[in-house]
Amino acid sequence: MDERQLRILRELGELGSVTAVAEALLVTPSAISQQLRLLQRPIPVPLTERRGRRLVLTDAGQALARAAIEVETALARARHSVGEFLDHEEGEVSVAAFHSAGTTFFPLLLRALTGPGAPVVRLGDEDVAQEDFPRLTRAYDLVLAHRLDHAPPWPDTVTAATLLREPLDVAMPAGHPLAAKRRVTPRDVADQPWITVHDGFPVLATIEAIAAAAGRRLRLAHRINDFTVVAEAVAAGGGLALMPRWTMRPHPDLVLRPLSGVQARRHIDVLHRPERTARAAVRTVLAELRRAAHRIRGGETA
Repeated sequence: MDERQLRILRELGELGSVTAVAEALLVTPSAISQQLRLLQRPIPVPLTERRGRRLVLTDAGQALARAAIEVETALARARHSVGEFLDHEEGEVSVAAFHSAGTTFFPLLLRALTGPGAPVVRLGDEDVAQEDFPRLTRAYDLVLAHRLDHAPPWPDTVTAATLLREPLDVAMPAGHPLAAKRRVTPRDVADQPWITVHDGFPVLATIEAIAAAAGRRLRLAHRINDFTVVAEAVAAGGGLALMPRWTMRPHPDLVLRPLSGVQARRHIDVLHRPERTARAAVRTVLAELRRAAHRIRGGETA
């Protein structure tokens, strides 16, 4: 077995098909299949199996794919140690974030990482379903992702660290009758129209929890993912919405009220492939993200 074959096995486990691996590695599907056959030859147990039209990893294949992460990490470190790359802090570091995290974290990164000796950050916004965040670590050094408190942990193909555990409050127009309350309950809000995200995005699970606690189905009037658009829709009377407490700028026409009786909080995590932090520049940006999170928690974002 060689490094390329292990990389293909690892990508097959993450991407789920030979065609997707071929597209990611810019080769033909037949070339991927050939490398998998070469990898299989000296191994006495099957590494892959057919499930319908898909080729998936067996338990042995999954074990080898996990080992491939360690191999790739070690090889990355070995290559970097040849030169000064490991200690070079002025290199480029790519960072992706979903919209509300980018709104808050990106300006703080750009202001902090200036001047000689600082890494050059390349920023990208990526609004994807929760399950798709780990795949972004193929294209970016660091990925800001979000999940709810009770959601399953990220897969062990990536390294994850929590930057924020951010409350989700109920947003309403400043003149709304519920604005007079210091906190609201699921029963308070159950008969109101709601603005929420599309299927597959983390906030929706909290909406479902509110409905379960209230004992009735909520009326979902609008499906909007971008919180800045949601804020304007709420202010215009389109309905209530869950809004992050720290990573959205205050809107002059809205009030946020904490929600009782339901666990309404999301994790903002930073994900990366283990080998990425072999670079000093990536470690520098990661440390700056942690400092930014501390400022955000304290309410200081300027």
